[in-house]
Amino acid sequence: MPKTRNARTSAFSRRTVLAALPPAAVSLMAFAPSAQAEQAAGQTSDTLAELIAGPQRSPGNKARDQYRHPYEVLKFFGVRDNSVVVEVLPGSVGYWTEILAPYVKDKGLYVAAGRDPTASAGYQADHAKMLAKYAADPANYGKIQVTPFHADTYDIATPGSADFVLTFRNMHNWLIRNEIDGALRAFHKALKPGGILGVADHRGRTDMSQEAQMKNGYVRQDFATDLIQKAGFKLIGTSEVKANPKDTKDYPEGVWSLPPTYREGDKDRAKYAAIGESDRFVLMFVKQ
Repeated sequence: MPKTRNARTSAFSRRTVLAALPPAAVSLMAFAPSAQAEQAAGQTSDTLAELIAGPQRSPGNKARDQYRHPYEVLKFFGVRDNSVVVEVLPGSVGYWTEILAPYVKDKGLYVAAGRDPTASAGYQADHAKMLAKYAADPANYGKIQVTPFHADTYDIATPGSADFVLTFRNMHNWLIRNEIDGALRAFHKALKPGGILGVADHRGRTDMSQEAQMKNGYVRQDFATDLIQKAGFKLIGTSEVKANPKDTKDYPEGVWSLPPTYREGDKDRAKYAAIGESDRFVLMFVKQ
C-alpha cells in the first residue's frame, strides 16, 4: 500500500504544480484544503470560520469583513492552525491578529513584527496600545511573540522558521520610504524554504506609472509582482476576492478618502461609503 503524504507535503505539491501555470489560471479554490487534508491536520474546516465570528473580535473589525474577506484570504494562503505566521505591522487595531493569534496559539505561533524604536511618536503610541491589547487578553494573545521591524534592520523571526509572512496594505508605505528592498530581504530571511509570502495592497491603475500614483497609496499589481520576484520569490497564486470595480482611484486624498479612513471628513462621505474599501490585489509567493 502506498504511503500517505501528510497534509503539509500535499499542499506544497499542489503549489509546485500550480506554479507552472500562468497567474490568471490559478483559482482561489485550487488552494482550498481538501476534507482529507483537514482531517490529517487534526482540525475541522469550521475552526477558522468560528474564530472569525468569535467574541474576541471587535465590532469595528467585523464590520470590515464585507470588504476584506478574511476566511477566503487565509484559506487562499493556506494558513493552518499549526503554522508559524509572521504578520508585519499588525498595529493596535489588530484586524488579522484577532483571527490569527487564537487560531495558531495551541499548535503554531503568531509573530507580530511591530514598530521599532526609530518609529515616529504616533507609531510608538500605537505600538504601546497594541502591546496593551495583548496583555489584556492572555487567553488569546498570551503566546504572541513580538519582534521589531524596520526594513531589514532586525530579524523579524528566527531565520528560516516562518511558514508564512503576511503583509496587508503596507507595501505602498515602504515604496514611498525606499524601504521595500530591505523589507523583502527580511521576509525572505524569516521564511522556511518553500515558505509563503502573502501580500495584499491597494491596486493601482494600469494607465498610470507607479511613480505617478505613489503618493495616492496605490500600487500597480504588475510592478509589485516584478519587484517581489526579483527579491527571491516566485508568484504562485493570485486572488480577486478583494477586487472592487467601484474604486476609481482618483480621489483628492488618494486611497485615504475611502473608508475606513475618510480623510476628507464629511465631504462626499456618502459617496465614499457607497464605494467601500479600495480595490486590492492579493498575491501569494513562495520563497525560492
